[in-house]
Parts: sequence; C-alpha cells; structure tokens
Amino acid sequence: MKRILIIDDAHPVMLEKFKAVGFEVVYNEDMTREEICAVLPKFHAIVIRSKIIADKNFIDSGTQLQCIGRVGAGMETVDVEYAESIGVRCINSPEGNKDAVGEHAVGMLLSLACNLNKADREVRSSTWDREGNRGFEIMGKTIGIIGYGNMGKALAQKLAGFGVEVIAYDKYKKDFSDEFVTECSLHDLQKQADVISFHVPQTAETIGMCNADFINACAKPFVLINTARGKVVDTEALVSGLKSQAVRAAALDVLEYESFDFQDFLTDNMPTAFEYLRTAPNVLFTPHVAGWTVESKTKLSSFLADKMIAYLQAYTKR
Repeated sequence: MKRILIIDDAHPVMLEKFKAVGFEVVYNEDMTREEICAVLPKFHAIVIRSKIIADKNFIDSGTQLQCIGRVGAGMETVDVEYAESIGVRCINSPEGNKDAVGEHAVGMLLSLACNLNKADREVRSSTWDREGNRGFEIMGKTIGIIGYGNMGKALAQKLAGFGVEVIAYDKYKKDFSDEFVTECSLHDLQKQADVISFHVPQTAETIGMCNADFINACAKPFVLINTARGKVVDTEALVSGLKSQAVRAAALDVLEYESFDFQDFLTDNMPTAFEYLRTAPNVLFTPHVAGWTVESKTKLSSFLADKMIAYLQAYTKR
C-alpha cells in the first residue's frame, strides 16, 4: 500500500482519488518542517504547495520517497534536479489553473486598455472625467507571449476572437505555431509586440529576464503583463521604462518582493521603485491570484492526483 503525506492546502477531491485506489493518506497542514522530516521516512509520496522548501536535506529525509507532488505550476521551491537524480519523481499540475491564468491576463489587459479601475475609483469619488479615461482598443494589436507552455497557450486561446495577432517565443520549444499563435524569435517579438505577457517559470535564467536591456530592445512602447513570477521582472528597470514611456502600462499579478510562499510581501521600508508603482495610474496590481479561482482549486488537486496515481502504480525501484 502506498502512503501519501499531504502537508499543504489541497482540495478534498485529491484525498478521494487517493483513497479510491487504496492509498493511505495523512493530511496535516499544521506540521512544521521538523515534524515533516521526522515522519517522512514512513511515506512513499508527499504533496506540497508553497509552505516549505524541498531542498536536498528535506528530500533525503524521505528514505522511501518515490514522488513529490506540488499543487500548482511552479517548481522553484523543489530541488527537482537533485530529487530526480536519486529517483524521486517531481510532478506538478499546471493544467489545473491554465484557464484561470489566461482569463486573468486578458482581464488585466482589458482593464488597463479601458481604464476600468482608474475610472471606477474616480466615479466613486465624484469625478466624471471622460477624456481622461479615453482608452485604447486591443483589436489590431500584436500580443507577444514569452513562454508557450500551459499558461501561454491558454492566453493565446483566450485571445482568439479579439482581432489581435498573437506571437510567441519559447527558448525550449520549436514548431508550435497553430491556429492561435505564430512562433517567433525573441528579437522579432521585441520588435513587433504592443503587449508582452510573461509565462515562464522562475529559474536562474529567468530571474530578471525583463530588465533594462530587454525593455530597451523593444521597438514600441508596450503593455507588460506578468502573471508568472515576480522575480522575472526587474522592478527598478520597469519603473525606468514607465518613466521613459518605453513601457506603456503594466499589469502585475506577482511582485519581486513576495515571500517565497506567496502569502505576503514586504510591507516595511518598501523600495522606492515599488512606491512609484503603487501610485502610478497606468499600473494594475492583483495579489498573486491569476490562477486562484474556485474551479482551479479543484482542478489543480484533481490533475495532480491523477498523475501521481499513474506514476506510483507503475513505480519500480531505480
């Protein structure tokens, strides 16, 4: 019998699926890292989210560990390279919130284009400024997507029908052009895009990917959308881009200053760059909720459970 330890928030559908195939499940969200490491040798798999960092020492404490599952897309809190090198499979579930992220990115873009949030605040304070809230249409614009995985593809699909041209760059994928998107180089994306949306994981090479050099290489003032990870965008470079009007507007669901578990961000002595963003009328924030819908909570756990069950049932010791 496989034994599964769930130490972070998961939908009940996950427990139901594990139990339906005869797995024994322990679900405890209140365990400390030390408590988890103490009991981990008794389990064949663990389900995490963002509460702990699964580094080498943590992974080594699971002497029977066969699989690490993360409820979500990003795997930056797991030492995937080490885990897989010793035969521990790392599994995530980006299929579960791809539609939520795609819809959220479209919503943020439309809000900026139509000045929805700004106009709403003004009307609530008895300001009726029609000319000051004249927006722009996205029809006829070129939308550039960086990273064409589950999230990037979902955004491209959601944009169908808006009358936009969608282009995408992905360093690790080729020949993915389809009815929703045209594959291009990063250079061509920077030359053509009116809107640039990031959908890359946080890795050593993507931290600070949107920096001063990236912004300066773009031929047009562009709208930046980041629903990926906060550290992908260099905040100071973004502020400089907004001030110079190289960046037309920015929609940020994630921030460089978030805690590793995404539950909070710096509140004391915030950097000057953030203070500028906080008061900029052409900047829109949400608190890392692009993939955070009622439906995605179910789907993230459901997809992950299915993939973990398939792997564990077929598992053979390496």
